[in-house]
Amino acid sequence: MDILKSIEHEQLKNKIPELRVGNTVRVHVRIKEGNKERIQVFEGIIIKKQGGGLNATFTVRRISYGVGVEKTFLVHSPMVEKVEVVRVGKARRSKLYYLRDRVGKAAKTKEQVGARIETKEIVVKEEVVPGESEAVEEVTEEAVAEAVEVAKAEEAAKAAEEAAKAEETSEEQVATAEPAVAEEPAKEDKDKKEE
Repeated sequence: MDILKSIEHEQLKNKIPELRVGNTVRVHVRIKEGNKERIQVFEGIIIKKQGGGLNATFTVRRISYGVGVEKTFLVHSPMVEKVEVVRVGKARRSKLYYLRDRVGKAAKTKEQVGARIETKEIVVKEEVVPGESEAVEEVTEEAVAEAVEVAKAEEAAKAAEEAAKAEETSEEQVATAEPAVAEEPAKEDKDKKEE
Protein backbone atom coordinates (compact mmCIF):
# COMPACT_ATOMS: atom_id res chain seq x y z
CA MET A 1 0.00 0.00 0.00
CA ASP A 2 2.90 2.37 0.70
CA ILE A 3 4.11 1.90 -2.88
CA LEU A 4 0.77 3.08 -4.26
CA LYS A 5 0.70 6.08 -1.94
CA SER A 6 4.24 7.07 -2.89
CA ILE A 7 3.41 6.83 -6.61
CA GLU A 8 0.24 8.90 -6.11
CA HIS A 9 2.16 11.45 -4.03
CA GLU A 10 4.56 12.03 -6.94
CA GLN A 11 1.60 12.77 -9.25
CA LEU A 12 0.00 15.36 -6.95
CA LYS A 13 0.33 19.04 -7.82
CA ASN A 14 2.21 21.22 -5.33
CA LYS A 15 -0.59 23.81 -5.18
CA ILE A 16 -4.25 23.41 -6.07
CA PRO A 17 -6.92 26.13 -6.36
CA GLU A 18 -9.46 26.53 -3.58
CA LEU A 19 -12.71 25.47 -5.25
CA ARG A 20 -16.17 26.14 -3.81
CA VAL A 21 -19.48 24.93 -5.13
CA GLY A 22 -21.51 27.83 -6.59
CA ASN A 23 -18.50 29.85 -7.76
CA THR A 24 -18.23 30.83 -11.39
CA VAL A 25 -14.77 29.85 -12.64
CA ARG A 26 -12.61 29.90 -15.75
CA VAL A 27 -10.77 26.61 -16.24
CA HIS A 28 -7.75 26.83 -18.54
CA VAL A 29 -7.32 23.41 -20.15
CA ARG A 30 -4.54 22.20 -22.44
CA ILE A 31 -5.84 20.65 -25.63
CA LYS A 32 -3.76 18.74 -28.17
CA GLU A 33 -4.80 18.86 -31.80
CA GLY A 34 -2.39 16.80 -33.85
CA ASN A 35 1.07 18.19 -33.16
CA LYS A 36 -0.21 21.51 -31.82
CA GLU A 37 -1.08 22.22 -28.22
CA ARG A 38 -3.20 25.15 -27.09
CA ILE A 39 -5.08 26.34 -24.03
CA GLN A 40 -8.86 26.48 -24.13
CA VAL A 41 -10.93 28.28 -21.50
CA PHE A 42 -14.13 26.73 -20.14
CA GLU A 43 -16.20 29.15 -18.01
CA GLY A 44 -19.12 28.04 -15.87
CA ILE A 45 -20.50 27.34 -12.40
CA ILE A 46 -19.04 24.61 -10.21
CA ILE A 47 -22.02 22.34 -9.49
CA LYS A 48 -20.18 19.62 -7.58
CA LYS A 49 -16.89 18.53 -6.07
CA GLN A 50 -16.14 14.94 -5.24
CA GLY A 51 -13.39 12.49 -4.42
CA GLY A 52 -10.17 13.13 -2.61
CA GLY A 53 -6.44 12.92 -3.08
CA LEU A 54 -5.34 12.17 -6.62
CA ASN A 55 -8.91 11.31 -7.71
CA ALA A 56 -10.48 14.64 -6.64
CA THR A 57 -12.73 16.08 -9.36
CA PHE A 58 -14.97 19.09 -9.90
CA THR A 59 -17.77 19.53 -12.43
CA VAL A 60 -18.35 22.84 -14.20
CA ARG A 61 -21.66 23.61 -15.99
CA ARG A 62 -22.43 26.29 -18.52
CA ILE A 63 -25.11 27.00 -21.11
CA SER A 64 -23.69 27.10 -24.63
CA TYR A 65 -26.06 28.14 -27.44
CA GLY A 66 -29.07 27.13 -25.37
CA VAL A 67 -27.65 23.71 -24.49
CA GLY A 68 -26.35 22.83 -21.01
CA VAL A 69 -22.78 21.52 -21.10
CA GLU A 70 -21.03 19.93 -18.13
CA LYS A 71 -17.37 19.05 -17.95
CA THR A 72 -15.66 17.16 -15.16
CA PHE A 73 -12.01 17.99 -14.48
CA LEU A 74 -9.43 16.24 -12.33
CA VAL A 75 -8.01 18.71 -9.82
CA HIS A 76 -4.48 17.26 -10.07
CA SER A 77 -4.54 16.73 -13.83
CA PRO A 78 -1.53 18.15 -15.71
CA MET A 79 -3.99 19.13 -18.47
CA VAL A 80 -5.65 21.69 -16.16
CA GLU A 81 -3.34 24.69 -16.42
CA LYS A 82 -5.11 26.96 -13.93
CA VAL A 83 -8.51 27.77 -12.44
CA GLU A 84 -9.45 31.38 -11.80
CA VAL A 85 -12.53 32.57 -9.90
CA VAL A 86 -14.74 35.00 -11.82
CA ARG A 87 -17.66 35.32 -9.39
CA VAL A 88 -18.28 34.14 -5.83
CA GLY A 89 -21.74 32.56 -5.60
CA LYS A 90 -23.97 31.58 -2.68
CA ALA A 91 -24.61 27.88 -2.33
CA ARG A 92 -26.36 26.24 0.60
CA ARG A 93 -25.77 22.69 -0.58
CA SER A 94 -22.88 20.65 -1.87
CA LYS A 95 -24.43 19.52 -5.17
CA LEU A 96 -26.28 22.03 -7.35
CA TYR A 97 -28.12 19.58 -9.61
CA TYR A 98 -31.27 21.74 -9.51
CA LEU A 99 -29.54 24.17 -11.92
CA ARG A 100 -29.97 21.55 -14.69
CA ASP A 101 -33.72 22.22 -14.78
CA ARG A 102 -33.35 25.98 -14.97
CA VAL A 103 -32.93 28.25 -17.98
CA GLY A 104 -31.53 31.78 -18.43
CA LYS A 105 -30.77 33.91 -15.39
CA ALA A 106 -32.37 31.33 -13.10
CA ALA A 107 -29.56 28.90 -14.00
CA LYS A 108 -27.07 31.04 -12.05
CA THR A 109 -26.35 31.23 -8.35
CA LYS A 110 -26.81 34.44 -6.41
CA GLU A 111 -23.64 36.43 -5.99
CA GLN A 112 -22.22 36.95 -2.51
CA VAL A 113 -22.32 40.68 -1.87
CA GLY A 114 -18.97 42.12 -0.81
CA ALA A 115 -17.06 38.92 -1.48
CA ARG A 116 -13.53 39.41 -2.74
CA ILE A 117 -12.65 37.61 -5.92
CA GLU A 118 -9.41 35.87 -5.03
CA THR A 119 -7.80 32.87 -6.59
CA LYS A 120 -6.57 31.19 -3.42
CA GLU A 121 -4.33 28.16 -3.60
CA ILE A 122 -3.97 25.31 -1.15
CA VAL A 123 -0.44 23.94 -0.66
CA VAL A 124 -0.64 20.16 -0.98
CA LYS A 125 3.09 19.47 -0.77
CA GLU A 126 6.18 21.64 -0.46
CA GLU A 127 8.08 22.43 -3.63
CA VAL A 128 11.52 20.88 -3.82
CA VAL A 129 14.01 23.01 -5.71
CA PRO A 130 16.78 20.79 -7.14
CA GLY A 131 19.63 23.07 -6.05
CA GLU A 132 18.29 23.46 -2.51
CA SER A 133 17.75 19.75 -1.95
CA GLU A 134 21.34 19.03 -3.01
CA ALA A 135 22.59 21.76 -0.66
CA VAL A 136 20.56 20.25 2.16
CA GLU A 137 22.00 16.81 1.40
CA GLU A 138 25.54 18.25 1.41
CA VAL A 139 24.93 20.00 4.71
CA THR A 140 23.54 16.83 6.23
CA GLU A 141 26.53 14.81 4.97
CA GLU A 142 28.90 17.42 6.41
CA ALA A 143 26.96 17.46 9.67
CA VAL A 144 27.11 13.67 9.86
CA ALA A 145 30.86 13.70 9.20
CA GLU A 146 31.37 16.35 11.91
CA ALA A 147 29.19 14.41 14.35
CA VAL A 148 31.22 11.25 13.70
CA GLU A 149 34.49 13.15 14.28
CA VAL A 150 33.15 14.69 17.50
CA ALA A 151 31.97 11.27 18.70
CA LYS A 152 35.40 9.76 17.97
CA ALA A 153 37.12 12.62 19.79
CA GLU A 154 34.82 12.17 22.80
CA GLU A 155 35.46 8.42 22.84
CA ALA A 156 39.24 9.02 22.68
CA ALA A 157 39.01 11.56 25.51
CA LYS A 158 36.99 9.12 27.64
CA ALA A 159 39.47 6.33 26.91
CA ALA A 160 42.38 8.63 27.88
CA GLU A 161 40.62 9.61 31.13
CA GLU A 162 39.95 5.98 31.98
CA ALA A 163 43.59 5.07 31.26
CA ALA A 164 44.78 7.96 33.46
CA LYS A 165 42.47 6.87 36.27
CA ALA A 166 43.65 3.27 35.91
CA GLU A 167 47.31 4.43 36.12
CA GLU A 168 46.57 6.57 39.19
CA THR A 169 44.82 3.71 40.97
CA SER A 170 47.65 1.30 40.12
CA GLU A 171 50.24 3.84 41.33
CA GLU A 172 48.27 4.32 44.56
CA GLN A 173 48.07 0.57 45.05
CA VAL A 174 51.81 0.22 44.44
CA ALA A 175 52.55 3.16 46.77
CA THR A 176 50.38 1.73 49.54
CA ALA A 177 51.82 -1.75 49.02
CA GLU A 178 55.50 -0.63 49.20
CA PRO A 179 55.33 1.00 52.65
CA ALA A 180 53.57 -2.03 54.05
CA VAL A 181 56.34 -4.24 52.76
CA ALA A 182 58.94 -1.84 54.09
CA GLU A 183 57.31 -1.69 57.53
CA GLU A 184 57.16 -5.46 57.94
CA PRO A 185 60.94 -5.96 57.89
CA ALA A 186 61.27 -3.06 60.28
CA LYS A 187 58.90 -4.77 62.69
CA GLU A 188 60.83 -7.99 62.32
CA ASP A 189 64.01 -6.11 63.09
CA LYS A 190 62.44 -4.61 66.21
CA ASP A 191 61.28 -8.04 67.31
CA LYS A 192 64.78 -9.44 66.87
CA LYS A 193 66.34 -6.58 68.82
CA GLU A 194 63.98 -7.07 71.71
CA GLU A 195 64.95 -10.72 72.04
